[in-house]
Amino acid sequence: MPGPMTEKERQEFLAEPHIGVLSVANDTGRPPLTVPIWYGYQPGSNITFFTGTQGRRARKTRLIQKAEVLSLTVQREEFPYKYVTVECTVVRTDQPPSAEQMLAVVRRYLPEEQAQGFVRAELENPSSELVLFTVRPDRWLSADFSG
Repeated sequence: MPGPMTEKERQEFLAEPHIGVLSVANDTGRPPLTVPIWYGYQPGSNITFFTGTQGRRARKTRLIQKAEVLSLTVQREEFPYKYVTVECTVVRTDQPPSAEQMLAVVRRYLPEEQAQGFVRAELENPSSELVLFTVRPDRWLSADFSG
């Protein structure tokens, strides 16, 4: 039987470099927008992630800015299964984010050289309008199948 994680366990799990699945309310009667993201998190702190405002990504940015709340889920896809879902409130928006803000997220997912190149390319792209969101975890849901 799965059981909930302790506060320390769920914060440590969220701090691991999982791909997050962000969900935000839609404003057109369609289902919520749900997309994978890279994110940054240290136990006891806020969560950060960035997005662009060009093309299809503009919708995600607009919906987050309008709703000011979202959910983020991370999971382990192999046994023993675990997941953490965090309901969050947007507490800060940086547009554009600094290279260091972006690197704090990207370094979790890419080796240093690739992370530097990725951030440099994003910041130097004249058509990219990046937004870094900082969200406060308000409510936690979790399950751990290892018990």
